[in-house]
Amino acid sequence: MFQRLFGRERNANRAITEALYAQIVAAARQIVFYSDWNVPDTPLGRFEMLSLHMFLFQHRLRGEEGVALEVAQVLIDEFFLDVEHSLRELGVGDVGVPKRMKRLAKMFYGRTAAYDDALERSDGGALAAALARNVRPDAGAWPQAVPLASYVIDAARQLAAQPSESILSGTVAFPVAKAQ
Repeated sequence: MFQRLFGRERNANRAITEALYAQIVAAARQIVFYSDWNVPDTPLGRFEMLSLHMFLFQHRLRGEEGVALEVAQVLIDEFFLDVEHSLRELGVGDVGVPKRMKRLAKMFYGRTAAYDDALERSDGGALAAALARNVRPDAGAWPQAVPLASYVIDAARQLAAQPSESILSGTVAFPVAKAQ
């Protein structure tokens, strides 16, 4: 009997985390990023946008306890499993995957530290600089970093206003990115 009860709870939680992850991915795939803001529509460019949205979600849940902490961890795990799966789909072999995963994890956590620092200081300029440095490192000047930084600030505000209960029931709403 307990097995069935716990099994159902685990499946319900799985459905919630899958729904949240799908919403994070959908937000990261907004066409404006790639068409108007010149984020490279490449595996690395898509990794950058997914990392950014995962950061925003994690930033929102930081400081929460209990179920929220568990959901945040499950989603980070799901994110890295998704990245690993993508590497394998791109043809990276079993020997190369751990090395690339370590590099991508380091990239993710480095970026989140820079984005977090800029958001905590409410420094849009530093955020735009960090985004340019990470999303378009070889582009030189990238004026679209400014609207992307504005989007990130708006997203952080919008996520902060969402009740934890809503998020933990499987709904997270990111703003719609609009061409400027």
